[in-house]
Amino acid sequence: MVARGGLRRSLRLYLVTDRRFCGDRSLEAVVAAAVQGGASCVQLREKDTDTREFVALALALKRLLAPRGIPLVINDRIDVALACGADGVHLGQSDMPPDLARRLLPPHVFIGWSVETPDDVVRSAGLPVDYLGVSPVFDTPTKTDTRTAWGLEGLRRVRLMTPLPLVAIGGIHAGNAAQVLRAGADGLAVVSALCAAEDPCAAAQALFERMEAA
Repeated sequence: MVARGGLRRSLRLYLVTDRRFCGDRSLEAVVAAAVQGGASCVQLREKDTDTREFVALALALKRLLAPRGIPLVINDRIDVALACGADGVHLGQSDMPPDLARRLLPPHVFIGWSVETPDDVVRSAGLPVDYLGVSPVFDTPTKTDTRTAWGLEGLRRVRLMTPLPLVAIGGIHAGNAAQVLRAGADGLAVVSALCAAEDPCAAAQALFERMEAA
């Protein structure tokens, strides 16, 4: 369970999984190394996984993360989130509406929602969501189902439009992490920067250090 007051802190370095980048390593091994290096939240996002395997992965990550106090977020699948006792869910524009998800989920489970346009940000004010995923900030091959990239100026505009915590995703790495935080993001979500790293622990440490210097 993540206290609402601590949500911004938990979202600071947000790992989004993609086993395609893990090579011959297990997802659990990559996640464990990234968490050791400073990842503060993990979202299980495996689009091509069937329900049985998705639940098995979710339960394995929950066992890994819970003793460390790291929240597990499930992408899209409310049923999987309920099955594994996830701390949060993340919904996109084509997923279940947040108001319906809120009715199905326990009160302590937080909800993130991806925003791709200024209109999405405006609509978020009337929705039961706890943070916004600004997607994508930069063009990236891991986010091919979204609209034009926001860029840093777009992120600054979003920051002025909402008091909700903002998690930036899309093309983020150690070289631009500080810029993205200065533009208004509370947290950075990364996929390949950690999943594809030869040493996910060292990569997370490098990102965290750049973030702390921002």
